[in-house]
Amino acid sequence: MTKTRKKLIEVALPLDAINAASTREKSIRHGHPSTLHPWWARRPLAAARAVLFAQLVDDPSYLPEEFPTEEEEKKERDRLFEIIEELVLWENTTNERVLEKARAEIRKSWRRTCADNKNHPRADELFNPKKLPAFHDPFAGGGAIPLEAQRLGLESYASDLNPVAVLINKAMIEIPPKFAARPPVNPESNTGQSDISAAWKGATGLAEDVRYYGKWMRDEAEKRIGHLYPKVEVTAEMATERPDLKRYVGRKLTVIAWLWARTVRSPNPAFADVEVPLASTFILSKKKGSEAYVEPVIEDGGYHFVVKAGTPPEVAKRGTKSGGSGSVFLCLMSGVPMPFEHLRSVAKAGGMSSSLMAVVAEGDLGRVYLSPAPEYESVALSAMPEDTPETDLPERALGFRVQQYGMTKWRDLFTERQLVTLTTLSDLVSEGRERIRLDAVAAGMPEDCVPLREGGTGATSYAEAVCVYLGIAMSKETVFLVTQARWRSGEGKSAPAFGRQALPMVWDFAEVNPYAGAGGDFLGIVKGIEQTLRNLPPPTVGCAAQEDAAIQAVSQAKIISTDPPYYDNIGYADLSDYFYVWLRRTLRDVFPSLFATLAVPKFEELVATPFRHSGSKEKAETFFMDGMTRAIQRLAAQSHPAFPISIYYAFKQSEKEGASGITSTGWETFLDAAIYAGFSVIGTWPMRTENTTRLVGMNTNALASSIVLACRPRPGNASMATRREFVGALKEELPVALRTMQAGSIAPVDLAQAAIGPGMAVFSRYARVLDISGSPLTVRDALSLINQTLEEALAEQEGHFDADTRWAVAWFEQGGFNQGDFGIAETLSKAKNTSVDGMIEAGILKAGGGKVRLLRPEELPDDWDPETDTRRTVWEMVHHLIRVHNQSGEPGAAELLAKLRADAESARDLAYRLYRICEQKNRAQEALGYNALVQSWPEIARLARERPQVEQATLLNE
Repeated sequence: MTKTRKKLIEVALPLDAINAASTREKSIRHGHPSTLHPWWARRPLAAARAVLFAQLVDDPSYLPEEFPTEEEEKKERDRLFEIIEELVLWENTTNERVLEKARAEIRKSWRRTCADNKNHPRADELFNPKKLPAFHDPFAGGGAIPLEAQRLGLESYASDLNPVAVLINKAMIEIPPKFAARPPVNPESNTGQSDISAAWKGATGLAEDVRYYGKWMRDEAEKRIGHLYPKVEVTAEMATERPDLKRYVGRKLTVIAWLWARTVRSPNPAFADVEVPLASTFILSKKKGSEAYVEPVIEDGGYHFVVKAGTPPEVAKRGTKSGGSGSVFLCLMSGVPMPFEHLRSVAKAGGMSSSLMAVVAEGDLGRVYLSPAPEYESVALSAMPEDTPETDLPERALGFRVQQYGMTKWRDLFTERQLVTLTTLSDLVSEGRERIRLDAVAAGMPEDCVPLREGGTGATSYAEAVCVYLGIAMSKETVFLVTQARWRSGEGKSAPAFGRQALPMVWDFAEVNPYAGAGGDFLGIVKGIEQTLRNLPPPTVGCAAQEDAAIQAVSQAKIISTDPPYYDNIGYADLSDYFYVWLRRTLRDVFPSLFATLAVPKFEELVATPFRHSGSKEKAETFFMDGMTRAIQRLAAQSHPAFPISIYYAFKQSEKEGASGITSTGWETFLDAAIYAGFSVIGTWPMRTENTTRLVGMNTNALASSIVLACRPRPGNASMATRREFVGALKEELPVALRTMQAGSIAPVDLAQAAIGPGMAVFSRYARVLDISGSPLTVRDALSLINQTLEEALAEQEGHFDADTRWAVAWFEQGGFNQGDFGIAETLSKAKNTSVDGMIEAGILKAGGGKVRLLRPEELPDDWDPETDTRRTVWEMVHHLIRVHNQSGEPGAAELLAKLRADAESARDLAYRLYRICEQKNRAQEALGYNALVQSWPEIARLARERPQVEQATLLNE
C-alpha cells in the first residue's frame, strides 16, 4: 500500500498569479516555444509549470510533524505560493535561480515520499530518493506540458497519435538534449578552438547552426527563384495622379505582397467573357494619413483596377459584396447577384480563377500601394511547379469550407508561384543535410553513420537534427505562402492562415514575398526558431514517440499531466494534414516510420466527428467515450501511485434543457470516461489559459478558462451513496467551493463550468450513487443536480442583499433594463419589503407614464458618493463600479471600491449573479460589464488596498 500525502494542487493554488501570467503570455511571441511551429489550443507555459509544481510538492497541511499549527501551515503555504508566483513569470522562464528554487522543493517532497514508502514492496523501483520519477503526457499536442516538466528537472516523455505533434515535441524536448553544449559546426562560427564548447550552453550551438544554414537556404532559394519576386519600378506616369508616389519615381521598391481577388465569369450573358472579382473589400490601408483603396474602372466592355490614395468611399468597404446580413457577391459589370450556391457550382466545375488587385511595396515612410500591371501577373503565372504534394483534402471535416469551392487537394490552396517556392525550400532542406554533415566532420565531430532515429550523436545524426528545424521552418512558411493569407488593412500586413482552427474560404488573399523582410519572410521564421532554441530548458532527457493513448505503455510509473482532445471542438488530424504533406516531403528520410502514411492517421483520433461514423452523432459519441475511457484507464492503471494526475479540459457544457435536465455532451462524455476508468476528482482549478480578449461562453463552446482536474484512482473500498446523500453532500460542499472560486475572481463566464469540478468531486468519491429504484445515477443526472445546486447557491447569496437590490435582481431577471408596468413593479416591491418610490429615491429606478425601468450604468450620476448615500444599495455599488470602470479603468474603480469597504464582497457576489442571469437569458451585451468587472477585480482590489487612507482590514481580502 502506497503512503501518500496530499499535494498542493489538491488543497490550494495562487490562481490570480497563475491567471495573470497565463493571460499575459498570450501576447508574447519573441522566443516563445509556440512560435516554433503552429499548433492549436496550446496551454500557456505559466499554467503548465504551476500545475506541475503543485502536483509534485506536498501541501503543508499534510506535514504535521513539520508544521503542527494552522499558522505554521499558512506561513509555509504562502512561501510555496511565492515560489509559484515567481515561477510563472515569463521573465523567469530561463532564470536558473528561480527554476532551481522550484526544483529543490520538488526534490524535498520526493525525498519525503520515499522515506514514507521505504518499506513498499516495490520501493527500489518506485521510490528511489536519488532519482525523480519521469513525466509523461499521452496527448502531448503542441508540447507545452512536456517542455515544462523538463524545465522543472524531470525526464520528459511525450506521445501523440499525430505525427506533426510528435515532430514538434521531438524538436523541443528530445533533440536539443542530445546535442547540448556542443559548438556550432558551420564555417562562420566554428573557430577550431578546443574549449569553444564552454561558450555554447544548452542548445545555443544548435541554434547558431539553424540560423546559419537557414540563411544559406534562403539565399540559395533566392538565386534559383528570385526572378519570381521582382521589385517594382515607380514611373513618372504612375505619379501623375498620385502625388504620394513622386518621391519614388525612378526607384525600384521591394514588394511586400501581391493582393489578389478570386474571379468567376459574369452570370450576365452580356458579359459572359468577363471574369468578375469576388472581393470582400477594396480597402488596402486604414492607417490615418496613409489611406488607400482599390477602385475598379469599367470601360470597353471590361474593367481594370486602379489604386488610389486618400479616404475611401463608403462603397469600397464591402468590395463586390451586396452588404447586409447574408450578403452575396454582385457582378461588377451588371450588378447581378451571385449567390454562394452559384459560386460553389462554378468553382467545382473549374471556373474560378484570380485577378491581381494591387501591389504592396516597401517605401521610406511605410507601405506603398500600387496599381497592378499586366507584367506583374505574367511573372506570377510563369511559375511552373514540379513534384508538388498530391494528397487529397478530406471530403468533409470540422472547420473546412474550401472543398465546396472545387479545392480537392492540398496543393489547390497555393498559387503556382507559392508551390514553386515551397518545393524549392523543401528540396534545399534535403540538399543542406549533406553540406551540414561535411561541415560537422570538418569541425571535428565524430562520424558514426548512425541516423537520428536510431539514437546517433555523430555528424550524420547532427546534420539530420539541424534539418529537422529547417524543415519545420519550411512547414511554417506554408501559413504565409498560401491563398488563405489575408491582408490586414488596419495594420498594413498580412494575416497568416489558421487565425482560427479552420480553413474557411478566403476570397481576396495576400501573396507575400518570402524575401521582403516582412510577414512570411523565410529568414524571419528561421530567426524565430533560433530564438526558441536558445530559450529551451537545460538538458534533461526527453523522448517523443507516436503512440495511441488508448493502448500506450509509456505512462508506467510516471507522473502524468495532459490536455486531451475536447470532444468535437478541433479536428487536429484533418487540420495538421496541411503541414504533414509538406513535412513528409521534406523529412521522410529522417523519420521514415513517423511519415510512413500518406496522411495523418485519422480513424483512431479521439474526436467525436460524425463524418467518420456514417454521419451518426450517436456513433461518434460512443467512439469518443470508448476511446477516452480506454485512454484514461491506462493512466489510472499506470501512473505513479504517489502523485495525482492533472487533466486540462476547456469544453463548455451545452446549456440546453431536455427531458433529464441540462445536457452537456462534451463534459458529460469526458467525465463519464474519467469516472468509469476509476478516477476520483479531488481538486478542480479554473485557469485562464484561453484568449480572454472577447466575451466567450455565451454563444460558443470555448471557455476563457481551462478547468484543471486533479484526479487520483478511486479507492477500491469506496462506499456507495443514495441520491439523497449525494444531494445533501452537494448542498453542503458546493456553496463553499463556489465562494472559494469567486474569491479567486474566476470569470463569471466560466463559473457554471468550474462548478462542475467540485460537484463531480462529490459524485466521483462514491463507487456508485443509487436512485430510489436502486439504479446508478448517470453523469448526466449528476450534472443536472450540480447545476440545480449551483443555482440555489447563487440565489441564496441574494439573502445578504438589501431589499432594494433583491427587488432589482428579480426585475432584471424578467426584463433586464427594459420598461415594465408600474403596477407589476409595485406588487413585486411589496413582496420584497420595499417600494417603487423608495427605489426612485435610492437612485436605481426611473418611473413615468405608468412604466418603470432600471437605470443603466451610463445613466447613473458621476458625483455619487457611497459614504454619504443614505439609502446605499448593492445594486448601486455594482453599476457605479461598472460605470467608473468603463470611464476610468481599474484605477478609477479602485478609488470607488475603497469607499465600499465591507460591502465590496456583496458587490462582487451580485456581479456574478447578474452575469449568470444574462447567460441564461442570452443577453450577451448586458453581460459584458459584469464579466469585465469581475475579471478586473483582483487588480481593482489591489489598487484599492494600496490607497493610504483605507484601512486594509475593512476591504475585501483578496
